[in-house]
Amino acid sequence: MPRIITTSISLHAGPKPDTETLAQLSAGDSFEVLEFAGDHAWGVAPGHKLVGYVPAAMLERPAA
Repeated sequence: MPRIITTSISLHAGPKPDTETLAQLSAGDSFEVLEFAGDHAWGVAPGHKLVGYVPAAMLERPAA
């Protein structure tokens, strides 16, 4: 499910902030959510061609 990053954040290899940082994502970047895991979303950052975790709260919610 496509979402938009709301503020600049790091894409991590795991759901915890102390895991490897894979990329920096900017506000407005697209993020394809594959699964929600607790407070994080696991998915694809298409602009970077990487898969990882971001805080779910930093993703724009789809319009109702």
